[in-house]
Amino acid sequence: MPYDLKEVAAISGMPGLFRLLKPTRAGVIIESLDAKATRSVASARNKVSLLHEISIYTQDYDHTVPLTEVFDRIHQKYGADLPLSNKSDDRDLTAFMGEIIPDYDRDRVYMSDIKKLVTWYRTVSSTLEYQAPAADDAPEETSATEQTEPANDEAISTAGIIPASEESNAANNPEAATHKTTKKTSKKAE
Repeated sequence: MPYDLKEVAAISGMPGLFRLLKPTRAGVIIESLDAKATRSVASARNKVSLLHEISIYTQDYDHTVPLTEVFDRIHQKYGADLPLSNKSDDRDLTAFMGEIIPDYDRDRVYMSDIKKLVTWYRTVSSTLEYQAPAADDAPEETSATEQTEPANDEAISTAGIIPASEESNAANNPEAATHKTTKKTSKKAE
């Protein structure tokens, strides 16, 4: 993850972005992501939106692009110095969004969202350190024909399946208990 957005949030009624520090009974202690880094308390009535949970709508109704990926795309193209601001011309902002996410949903992503995205990126890129994704982090894919042999000391998983011979021998295992069906006889009252 290029920028660590897990503790960065936008809070309703409060301008800017904040780092969540510690929960309290009445809300959460926050620190502003600016040069002042002032601390305050956001009350429980404020809506806190974590940036790592925010996504951008695309033309595919079931697919969205997470904000962390959007920030990574912006950093790959522009670096930490974004030439746009939230006061840039609407055509420039729309063109910028089209470059970053070509298939973004133009009906559900409003101009105010694009301006907010630019403002948030400028704040995050000036405050947080960009961490380039390591090439070793990508999981290696193994083909279905490859089978790995377990090491001599490695336990082999049965995937929850117990052979029938072991099942009947497990006296203390409640799942292995045999169920006997009993017939109920009913007596008629005479």
